[in-house]
Amino acid sequence: MELLYDIKATLGEGPVWDARTGTLFWIDILNKRIYANGDVFLESDETIGCISLRKGGGLIFTKRFSFWTCESDSSQLTLLSTLENEPSNNRFNDGKCDPRGRFLAGTMDMGETDPNGSLYSLDGKSVTKLLGNVNISNGLTWSLDYKTLYYIDTPTHEVKAFDYDLETGAIANMRVVVQLSDSLGHPDGMTSDMQGNLWIAMWGGAQVTKWNPNTGQLLEQIPVPAKNVSSCVFGGKSGNELFITSARVGLDEDTLKQYPLTGGVFRLETNVEGMPMFEFTG
Repeated sequence: MELLYDIKATLGEGPVWDARTGTLFWIDILNKRIYANGDVFLESDETIGCISLRKGGGLIFTKRFSFWTCESDSSQLTLLSTLENEPSNNRFNDGKCDPRGRFLAGTMDMGETDPNGSLYSLDGKSVTKLLGNVNISNGLTWSLDYKTLYYIDTPTHEVKAFDYDLETGAIANMRVVVQLSDSLGHPDGMTSDMQGNLWIAMWGGAQVTKWNPNTGQLLEQIPVPAKNVSSCVFGGKSGNELFITSARVGLDEDTLKQYPLTGGVFRLETNVEGMPMFEFTG
């Protein structure tokens, strides 16, 4: 495993691979920044929850309660939509585009105590609430046939699956497909490979775990030299490189001495190809 960027991010998150330019975009939520590789791409006036690519170039991203786009040089920002009736202590957290170009993004209570978060879907400029009573809305990804959405609400230590209607963006038939032991850490960001397996970043667990969602079986544990592993995405020229973000928030000095690279971005060459990134069509 290679340390790519020793940024020491407070809350490094949300990596996105742009195959067109060979750029890894990622964010530091609490420092309100989007990075392009190791450089600051955009600084915001509010927390940034998640990002994704746009078909026409540039990015879509969430601020605390709103959806925005920016141009490929980050010069022009455009407000798409603002959430209505979201609790005042919430903020956007993780999100990702579906294969049809909708942007799914969820919210969380910043105190991490109340299950008043939600999962939303943005189609163009129209926002639909897919799910409520969420604690910390986190990793999401799709099955190879796009008919199943996998989703993590971190404190539940579960990966839930939903039937996913690609035509309408509706979800149904919630069930638990993976149950994670507390000893592994807390499930955070998630991606999938072209064999249908799930790769999950383990907050507090110093690792990424790999799972078969059809059997619920733990297939692999990959150590990461960072305590709070926050998210991961496949990319690189052949699509087999796993890029991993991490975070220093909440860690004491002793833990940071044990894991001094925490807050960095890492790269791991794997023997599988990852599911490609989908782009926002709005």
